[in-house]
Amino acid sequence: MTTRHLYLARHGAADAFGELTGVGRRQAGLLGERLAGVPVDAVWHSPLPRATASAYELARHLPDVPVAEAPELIDHVPYVPSAAETPPSWAGFFDGYDAAEAASGHRLAEALVARFAKVPGPTREGNRTDTHDVLVTHAYPIAWLLRHALDAPPSRWLGLNSANTALTVIEYRDGLPPTVVMFNDMSHLPPDLRWTGFPGGLRP
Repeated sequence: MTTRHLYLARHGAADAFGELTGVGRRQAGLLGERLAGVPVDAVWHSPLPRATASAYELARHLPDVPVAEAPELIDHVPYVPSAAETPPSWAGFFDGYDAAEAASGHRLAEALVARFAKVPGPTREGNRTDTHDVLVTHAYPIAWLLRHALDAPPSRWLGLNSANTALTVIEYRDGLPPTVVMFNDMSHLPPDLRWTGFPGGLRP
């Protein structure tokens, strides 16, 4: 059965200007070491500098694996919930999002799913083989792909946080619902590099 394996990772820790820090580079390198044993076909990254730098840092451990930008992976709000769908803790977060901005973000979210959340198509030779893609992106796109894999209501992307370079793995097969293999796994990071970028009050 042909399977698409998606390895989703938030970029490494970044500074206030959105540039990867020394800590972020270490995190990305350790993620690359972890993925070195996987038959990765490609590394895709968001256009933003912190994700681009993270992708190239981890790709140093994946010789000959192509690295490319995917605009669908940019940091964006995938779905602006109605007032009835919004948990009290998120009240006010979406103030200022007009209808055009909300629609633009949702179009990006739909494009993200259409491009990556599916079983691999046939090759030029007509064969179908497993694919292994690494997506270096941001917390919200990861939350949206996870929500999609679980077939949860659109507003359930809220609160699905990812730490910097934490690993989420989802598999897609014909005729079956997606399989969430792991979410927000940081076992490749030493304790002092874990949980960065994660809301402080939610850390265990």
